[in-house]
Amino acid sequence: MHRPVIRLLAASLLPLLAACAGTPATGASKQRYDLLVRNGVVYDGSGAAPRRVDVAVRDDRIAALLPAGSDAQADTVLDAQGRAVAPGFINVLSWATESLIEDGRGVSDTRQGVTLEIFGEGWSMGPVNARMRADALERQGDIRYDIEWTSLGDYLEFLERRGVTPNVASFVGATTVRIHVLGEDDVQPDAVQLAGMQELVRQAMREGALGVGSSLIYPPAAFAGTDELVALAQAAAESGGGYVAHMRSEADRFLEALDETIAIARATGQRAEAYHLKAAGEKNWPKMAQAIARIEAARAQGLQVSANMYAYTAGATGLTAALPPWVQAGGHEAMVARLRDPAIRTRVLAEMRDPDVEWENLRLLAGSDERLILIDFRNPALKPLTGRTLAEVARERGTTGEETVLDLIVEDDSRVGAAYFLMSEENVELGLKQPWVSLGSDAESSAPEGVFLRSSTHPRAYGNVARFLGHYVRERRLMPLEEGIHRLTGLPAANWKLQDRGCLRPGCFADIVVFDAAAIEDHASYDKPQQYASGVDEVFVNGVQVLRGGEHTGAKPGRVVRGPGWAGAARETAADTGGSGGD
Repeated sequence: MHRPVIRLLAASLLPLLAACAGTPATGASKQRYDLLVRNGVVYDGSGAAPRRVDVAVRDDRIAALLPAGSDAQADTVLDAQGRAVAPGFINVLSWATESLIEDGRGVSDTRQGVTLEIFGEGWSMGPVNARMRADALERQGDIRYDIEWTSLGDYLEFLERRGVTPNVASFVGATTVRIHVLGEDDVQPDAVQLAGMQELVRQAMREGALGVGSSLIYPPAAFAGTDELVALAQAAAESGGGYVAHMRSEADRFLEALDETIAIARATGQRAEAYHLKAAGEKNWPKMAQAIARIEAARAQGLQVSANMYAYTAGATGLTAALPPWVQAGGHEAMVARLRDPAIRTRVLAEMRDPDVEWENLRLLAGSDERLILIDFRNPALKPLTGRTLAEVARERGTTGEETVLDLIVEDDSRVGAAYFLMSEENVELGLKQPWVSLGSDAESSAPEGVFLRSSTHPRAYGNVARFLGHYVRERRLMPLEEGIHRLTGLPAANWKLQDRGCLRPGCFADIVVFDAAAIEDHASYDKPQQYASGVDEVFVNGVQVLRGGEHTGAKPGRVVRGPGWAGAARETAADTGGSGGD
């Protein structure tokens, strides 16, 4: 009964013990630890300059930072040999929701030092009802699994029980909540329905969600009005949760969409963040600087507004992003049925060619079908088209680009994964320079083996972190390494109230990455995306080594990381988290 109190007291004394470790003769250095990382250049995740200290770990926590060369003893001693030692990296926009079910190792991210995957861009793996479960089972692609959960918390705990290498966390999807109550039609909730949606958000917050995530470019999320989003975000804000948005527009109405996100921050008093900040389409590239100025102005007013990005000029989504929203209302089967109707098909083709429509046509924004690469098919007969441009396939078929898009969607009976080249390199650099920008891959974590070889992917799945640290931080010198590490660790941890994550100091969880700052590099390309990054050598998750000498150990010590509203925090804080925003 008294054990949690005792553990809490012990945890509170750790910083005091570490502070006393001024010389090798101190009590802290005389203690024995489970792990000691020696001879490294330690970056603590705060953005502060690195230090030459030894990192001591006991159980799943950092126990002390000791003077370099201390006489401390440990069961395992790792010689970092002058390499960078940092907190494990946080992927703030992960789609590893299914890939971790297939392969819990998450190798493509683990080999880049990622120790926490955050899900929930609009769609989350819960809550689900019977109808949603049936639809999800029907729509599964190469990765097949039973849906053994109904709530978001159930899903996250399912992953932990199954065994995963990284820690996992999630926002609750505004799209998922909408589908749960309203289905996929273009309708607006009445007061009772909206209250029901809010209660689903509150339940998810009690289960540990970080807040609410939206994806407003895609139906049925696109049917939600601002009032609906504010209501859901306010339900999350009641327990300290934030809001993060794939905004309604990243192109022609980019600035107006950003204004909506800022308005939600103002209405809730909590954080609002833009997913993968970008100005899509060449004519919109000048808007990136304007968007940054608006975010800076909002922050100057005291609003918690931020953004995340990936380190590439191409995005990836479905070919359905080239279709008008109205044809997608009611869900996938309803859309395919409409596309088979000759009269509706003619109308859709006309809208797809019209540059002045109000909805966001990513195909037109790419500027050419040569700038659109097909990366994921469901139908085995179409998989040979993987990696080819839409222009190539259209020429072979003797159809227009618009016709080819519709034909492929119908033939594949899916949205068909595609990469769209939309952004300028100058804007990628401009965005990454902003001190409030963190990093998210917007991709799964996988391995070039098994089921993952049946489809292609965006190179960001294998190289986002390594490209950021290697190309933009080291080669392009956009920021000092300590700032780059902060963007991957302390910044997202603070933004989303992740207790004792993203830090290397006594009391923090022992999520640690050891890498060669002079050699970290991405190798994935658009024609060969399934290429591992290099330069990350050793990775620990909760004190357990998951990468040794650049190779995965097979260990799966990942845990659920829960947000500020977690109902279990009051009962288990002392034993498990050290705070209401931790595990």
